[in-house]
Amino acid sequence: MRLILPFLALAAALSPAADIKFKKITLSNEFVAEGAHFADFDHDGHNDICSGRFIWKGPEFKERISFAPKFEKEPYDAAKTYSDFFLTYTYDFNGDGWHDILAFSWPGKETWVFENPQGKGGDWTRHTIFDITDNESPTLGDMNGDGKPEIICHTSSGAQPSKGGRLGYAEIDWKNPFGKARFRPITPVSDDNDKKYFRYTHGYGFGDVNGDGRPDILDKEGWREQPADTTQDSDWEFHPALFTKEGMRGGSFILVYDVNGDKLNDVISSYDAHGYGLGWFEQKKDGTFERHDLMGATVEESKVGVKFSQLHAMQLADINGDGVLDLVTGKRRWAHGPLKDDEPMAAPVLYWFEIKRDGKGGADFIPHLIDDASGVGTEVTPGDVNKDGKMDVVVGNKMGVFVLLQE
Repeated sequence: MRLILPFLALAAALSPAADIKFKKITLSNEFVAEGAHFADFDHDGHNDICSGRFIWKGPEFKERISFAPKFEKEPYDAAKTYSDFFLTYTYDFNGDGWHDILAFSWPGKETWVFENPQGKGGDWTRHTIFDITDNESPTLGDMNGDGKPEIICHTSSGAQPSKGGRLGYAEIDWKNPFGKARFRPITPVSDDNDKKYFRYTHGYGFGDVNGDGRPDILDKEGWREQPADTTQDSDWEFHPALFTKEGMRGGSFILVYDVNGDKLNDVISSYDAHGYGLGWFEQKKDGTFERHDLMGATVEESKVGVKFSQLHAMQLADINGDGVLDLVTGKRRWAHGPLKDDEPMAAPVLYWFEIKRDGKGGADFIPHLIDDASGVGTEVTPGDVNKDGKMDVVVGNKMGVFVLLQE
């Protein structure tokens, strides 16, 4: 059974999209991280929010506690500096019944797991489980079918330093979950990789592209097919397909989903995580992909009728409970400060795009504004935070930490 993370597994209560509203709760206006997640860390029955080295205790999210000591760069200056927490996920790594916190500290640096002390208080023990986590959109997901997550990233670890990075994923040793994860490369050591796959590479994803029951790995240039036997490391077969526009740097998370309901998995991605562009790539019966542009640099060239830049985070979730996953994304706040990138001072919007199939092999992405003063970071986390059966959204970025509760 494949692992499906909470924000993909939960369905919202059935409700017309036009009637869906969100209540915004501001947990902090401080810049503490570029991502946020949630879990019931203290076993009181209520989910808590984690972002940076802090936890806000649910259900009111007024009490903040720290689970790690202050970092050297704190307090972080949103206009000039970056945090030590690039993305954050939650999972019970050691199987003791208490959720731990995983943090991708920075592209090219360590992946940490902070071990939950089972409600005893104090600083949580920090374990470095992977030394060099490259890419700007690493994630967790089940690659080998054991029902537990792997670290999906690429890395220069183990490659010759002058030869650049290798695509792949890192398997956690579940007998020693706080030990070092083993990287499983799927590409060779190559001179070409020196420029292609470095710490700040944009665009990475996983999913079963060809319907064989095994998740594949995608980057902006195509997808690599997981072989039936992965007991030994090998180079996965590469299927070229441009999941951006020609000349663009690539987006953030590359998502795999049957958008139009034709039983073939398609691909959704932004085109430039610091610029413009959003689209979905329809898989045809011959395995090729047809690009459908949704957003560009102007409203006029945006099929969905809205436009914004810097879609540096996106996830799928069934917001309206119709059984079809929807797209949650928005504008990253000040990726490189207030003076760089496209429209850095524009409103940091947060949207959900309703995916509506037409029954004829097509689909529309209908935009619904959640908020215009939060946006996304390098991560956005949909999920049922308050356990009412409806999808909510959690955000941590340079504006602060927010939870948007569906009413």
